Amino acid sequence: MTPSPTSSSSTPPAGGQVEQAKADLAKRLGIDAARVTVVSSEEVTWSDGSLGCPEPGMMYTQALVPGGRIILEVDGTQYNYHSGANRAPFLCEHPK
Repeated sequence: MTPSPTSSSSTPPAGGQVEQAKADLAKRLGIDAARVTVVSSEEVTWSDGSLGCPEPGMMYTQALVPGGRIILEVDGTQYNYHSGANRAPFLCEHPK
């Protein structure tokens, strides 16, 4: 069983990361970034190197990793972006 990430504080990830995530999602969906709403943005400590987004068959470092979780919404659909270990926010389609 993989433990859930823990919030390290109520401080959100740097505003630049939120803007990066919004820009990425807008590009993926072919829409204006103004249509992307930020549902939440928080700093978390991921339980391993998968940053809460493990891929089948991959192995990850087994160490706590500081990072962030940003949840965006467009037209009622939510999208999870994860970051950490100096990795820019990325779309996590199957968050754990």
